[in-house]
Amino acid sequence: MKISGVYSFKHGKEIIEAEFASELQEIKQVIAAVDGTKHKTKVSREKTMPGRILYEPSSLNRAFEREFEALNWQSKYKVPCEYPTEYYTSDYTPPASLTTASREMDFVKNRVGVEVQFGKYAFMVYNVCAKMTIFHNHGAIDVGVEIVPLKELASEMSTGVSYFEQFVWDLEHRGVADIDIPVLVLGITV
Repeated sequence: MKISGVYSFKHGKEIIEAEFASELQEIKQVIAAVDGTKHKTKVSREKTMPGRILYEPSSLNRAFEREFEALNWQSKYKVPCEYPTEYYTSDYTPPASLTTASREMDFVKNRVGVEVQFGKYAFMVYNVCAKMTIFHNHGAIDVGVEIVPLKELASEMSTGVSYFEQFVWDLEHRGVADIDIPVLVLGITV
């Protein structure tokens, strides 16, 4: 696959190039190593495109995982969550299993967090505007990289997959908040 779109959110590109150049080089190496043509295997059952062969997001995700792990990136990096219980009503006691969980980031290495997102739009926004800040606040990352498809690639996936151009437009119109961390958004194509 190749990088065909680059967006710097809160100076993410500049900071990553200056302070995390070797990690950025590995990310570029991973993207180049994934042969997207091998993952166009999903037969669509959608009404708007029955029988059409599409890119399979879960297969692409596994390919990225193999490549990142080969370069010693920690996959499925988790931070624990202990949910507050003081907001329940006095007549409710939750089971213990419902008050603990974790949040997960796709890949982490040397304080760089990476999310590969071939899903719905809400997940892209959550990754950059919430999850990466949470992982920063937990001391796991200083910067983030969000890898997403360009519209050209997303149009060959199931309906509802978001894409680089839409995501960048929204980030530009949202603006940057004090709590946001630097993120480099990479749009990829096959």
